[in-house]
Amino acid sequence: MLLEKLSAHLEEVKEYEREPVPASRWRGFKSFLGMYAGEHTAGTEFVIGPLFVAHGAGAMDLILGLLLGNFLAVLSWAFICAPIAVRERVTLYFLLEKICGKHLTNAYNLVNALMFCFLAGSMIAVSATAIGIPFNIPLAKLTDWLPSGLPWIIIVVLVGTVTTFVATLGYDKVEKFSTIAAPWMILVFLAAAIAVLPELGVKNWGDFFQVAQDKIWTGKPMSGQSKFTFWHILFFAWFCNMAMHIGMADLSILRYAKKWTAGFASAGGMYVGHYIAWLSSGILYALFLQQSNENLEFAPGPVAYSAAGITGALCVIIAGWTTANPTIYRAGLALQAIMPKAKTWKITLVVGSLTTLAACFPALVMQLLDFVALYGLILMPMGAIIFIDYWLFPRIGLQSNLAAVKNLTFNVAALITWLGSLLACYLIAKTTGLEIFFLGLPGWFLAALIYIISSYAYQKKWSK
Repeated sequence: MLLEKLSAHLEEVKEYEREPVPASRWRGFKSFLGMYAGEHTAGTEFVIGPLFVAHGAGAMDLILGLLLGNFLAVLSWAFICAPIAVRERVTLYFLLEKICGKHLTNAYNLVNALMFCFLAGSMIAVSATAIGIPFNIPLAKLTDWLPSGLPWIIIVVLVGTVTTFVATLGYDKVEKFSTIAAPWMILVFLAAAIAVLPELGVKNWGDFFQVAQDKIWTGKPMSGQSKFTFWHILFFAWFCNMAMHIGMADLSILRYAKKWTAGFASAGGMYVGHYIAWLSSGILYALFLQQSNENLEFAPGPVAYSAAGITGALCVIIAGWTTANPTIYRAGLALQAIMPKAKTWKITLVVGSLTTLAACFPALVMQLLDFVALYGLILMPMGAIIFIDYWLFPRIGLQSNLAAVKNLTFNVAALITWLGSLLACYLIAKTTGLEIFFLGLPGWFLAALIYIISSYAYQKKWSK
């Protein structure tokens, strides 16, 4: 009986995959504030904050770099993604289909879904490090790639099952889960970091910056890790979610907003999550290194547990869920766009299974900084295509939504833009040595330029 009711509920979940969201489903600013705070005060923060420590970020470089980088990210959500989202009110995938054609969009959706799966998988792995504490499961080191053993795999499967189940219930449940969890997680992050400061030598607030320079963000990378400067931190903070704002993935989320100003709600994630939580988790990791004699074992669960006990471990578990849930939801929408006749919840189950498999491999966590930069870079050109197609083409005499207007299955100009801009970024990196964190900015402008030029050439045939 319970399974029948659950099945009936899932069949009734409507996500408006191929139609605008109706006014009855629009949500206010507070809804998005809670969602962004929950999603970005999450499992990734227990990884990224410590990785800044491992990469030898300096204290002042980190504080100022995060301040400005997160500000630029908020502006990207508010002025690039949100205005189009509330005007069109359709998913990223449906809008791309109208611009690029179904076949090219399907290729993009597949890549997008796989990237989302890997990102969600890293968060499931983070939660699993906390659940494994009572069982003394060996955890991965910074250089590990393969699972540590069968117990680790079993725990990952359990966490993945719960996470996938929540994601299948639709956007409403995902949003409510994040809104409920966010305030509590924020307090745990902050309270734990403040509580351990005396153990690092902070006796009063006047001691903090000196201790931060000497024992937390020392400017000296750990063995095998590259050195991070102010510019690494600024661009990482700005572009770690490049796929969501500049890449337009959050069209699928912000289409529910009443006004475009909901894009500013991303500040709840950027400054509570990406600022306070990254600093807090870095403090916790510095203490862990001090207590473990620079142990290279990378374990967000035990790090939080050593500082805040069971509460800290629970925070890591729930933090992983609040990131993995909306990420699996987005991946389900991407694959559903390829198979529009299939129910989104069924596809989400498939996505959750793939995500859980990926979570078994700790390399997703250990290489998270590079992965999120690569992930954003690969998906960024399509965001540039949408932006130029929507705002510029009507003003320069080119046809917007070419595939829908001309009944095309493949927009050649869009393909040239996607592949051409990525090739250009690769060549820039090879010839100049520019690291992946810095490629997103020139890459976006190159994608915009290539799309304008290739569209002029491609659309000539339609004007004859």
